[in-house]
Amino acid sequence: MTLLLDSFWRAVAYCVHPRVIALSFLPLILMVVLSFGLGYFFWEGAVASVAAWLASFELVEALLAWLDQIGLGALRSVFAPLLVLVLATPVIVLLCLLLVAMFMTPAMVDLVGQRRFAGLERKHGGSLVVSVFWSLGSTLLAIVALVISMPLWLVPPLVLILPPLIWGWLTYRVFAFDALATHASSDERKAILKDHRGSLLLMGVLSGYLGAAPSLLWASGAMFIAMAPLLVPLAIWIYTLVFAFASLWFAHYALAALQRLRAVVPVEVLDADPGHGGAAGKLDDTRRIHGPETTT
Repeated sequence: MTLLLDSFWRAVAYCVHPRVIALSFLPLILMVVLSFGLGYFFWEGAVASVAAWLASFELVEALLAWLDQIGLGALRSVFAPLLVLVLATPVIVLLCLLLVAMFMTPAMVDLVGQRRFAGLERKHGGSLVVSVFWSLGSTLLAIVALVISMPLWLVPPLVLILPPLIWGWLTYRVFAFDALATHASSDERKAILKDHRGSLLLMGVLSGYLGAAPSLLWASGAMFIAMAPLLVPLAIWIYTLVFAFASLWFAHYALAALQRLRAVVPVEVLDADPGHGGAAGKLDDTRRIHGPETTT
């Protein structure tokens, strides 16, 4: 728990580093261009399709008729656009996470490594190709889980539990791997992911709940629709910063865990006792050696 909290506060401090803030603009620019490009070509068609789909449900029509009766008929025009935005949110979150992992995480891991773990050997146990396949495979599993769980989102408590859990699992899988890809060997990475699975998963789930915060913007309804050109980029930047923080959190935690793992090294001690037939016997002894760690 001490390592988890220490890594948390260090990640918070690193979020205001000029290099981290500068790096966050690249995923932001790419996502904003992509979002407005897709919106320009597909927004009206998507809203019309969703509106026609909603009209096919008698319960929805009854609700809209009731709103007309009480003088809130103007809200009729909000449902379809708002639903389109809600359905697009998982796609935006996934793309933000992958863009952060691709464009920000390697640089931030390098920043943490240089400032805190300059003496930590880099064994390059995870190549770029392996990292890409790992991230894409984890993303595919997360998408399947999201699709399967969507009917359960209609149950009020579950909509606050299931999506953050899925985002948390995906965040843990992607960022924990990338945090160790450069510094750890393959065996070291597997050992850390196994020994610290509970803490890493908890970090991912907490990051998942932080990532759900921008979705509160959707709750502003008609106001959000009117201010979408301003609030969509803001929401995307918040997603980017949340995942950047998560990446830094995993980097601090994983590299500190790697340093502790390497602090336990086997030391070969020679036993020159003449009672062993005149030959030097060998005795394996394990000594705990604590390496220095800066506190930058």
